[in-house]
Amino acid sequence: MPVHPDVAIDAAPSRCHLSAMTSSPQEPGFGVYVHWPFCLAKCPYCDFNSHVRQSGVDQAGYLDAYRREIAYMAAIAPGRTVDSIFFGGGTPSLMEPATVGAILDAIGGAWTIAPNVEISLEANPTSVDATRFAGYRAAGVNRVSLGVQAMNDADLKRLGRMHSVAEAMAAVEIAAKSFERYSFDLIYARPDQQPNDWQRELDEAIDRAAEHLSLYQLTIEPDTMYERLVAAGKLIPMPDEEARVLFDITRETCEKRGLPAYEISNHARPGAECRHNLVYWRYGEYAGIGPGAHGRLIDASGRRRALSTERNPEKWLAGVRADGHGLIDDQTLTADEQGDEMLLMGLRLAEGIDLTRLARLRGRGVSEGALATLDASGMIERDGSHIRVTRAGFPLLDAVIGELAA
Repeated sequence: MPVHPDVAIDAAPSRCHLSAMTSSPQEPGFGVYVHWPFCLAKCPYCDFNSHVRQSGVDQAGYLDAYRREIAYMAAIAPGRTVDSIFFGGGTPSLMEPATVGAILDAIGGAWTIAPNVEISLEANPTSVDATRFAGYRAAGVNRVSLGVQAMNDADLKRLGRMHSVAEAMAAVEIAAKSFERYSFDLIYARPDQQPNDWQRELDEAIDRAAEHLSLYQLTIEPDTMYERLVAAGKLIPMPDEEARVLFDITRETCEKRGLPAYEISNHARPGAECRHNLVYWRYGEYAGIGPGAHGRLIDASGRRRALSTERNPEKWLAGVRADGHGLIDDQTLTADEQGDEMLLMGLRLAEGIDLTRLARLRGRGVSEGALATLDASGMIERDGSHIRVTRAGFPLLDAVIGELAA
């Protein structure tokens, strides 16, 4: 990879589509993930590293720490070309546009920025957040992902969201005018959700989304309010067989409407896939910046390192000020661990994985017996050295991965 010059982010990056990308399953590219851990409120289903700070956040202080941690990660993995940058959270749309722009400048000073770089930012679909869209676009963001989550107000309230459907759709319209690319998220398999209701909701979402939707099945995660409500008998999760009906509706509707699944929960028109997502799932390299961020970097000695930072924002900030980084874990992955991670990530993709690359990573091939069994049972499809999980196999993905990892 080329050694970078000192460059800053172009204030108006060109539109990026998959057909114009240099990344591929064999060369997944390099990404930078920036975690902003703060939210106005904690959603009851959320297990992400998010924190509420009623007294406000010192954005200038955190910006200085982000700059220092970016420099630290660039010293581990210098000379990379950044294909994608993703601001996640938490709620990154609580950041001032100037803070976003300064972080992008720091990334541009640490690595080379690809001419067609994808720069995504997660945003709440509220009127307050939408007023910042022009500022984010001027700072360099060219793709926004909106956390809509539901298309009816009653379920939005149950999900703990602070916006209405009308407000969310207004934000979607502003996003469409402000950015060349945008997406939004929905959660399905909500308690008591009926197939016909989800069908209508999904059709309306596709009408509004244009090119990309992230559609997640509600799961009860540990240490969340929803887990406590389930334990108290106050929330009854949707049974698996009913959730499977909604999963099938999701797949069939999106495919029929021109947004096929390119990953279990992500649907896009061909050419509009999220480039940053593909860096993860194709098992590429990425730097994780900010509290609770994870990264996978290959250092100068060729070791693939798994890095993770302190989750608590204040402790992370203190660590960066003391050491130049907030890392609490930095492990060299074994060949088997790399192979397992590639299986876990790559088999989520509709395109599947290349067994030759997998064998190079872990130093051994996949059991021919396991491949034959999965192929015969209709769980996978095989084309030479390439395998992909079938529609029948996706609901049993954990079992498929287990067979291949053995």
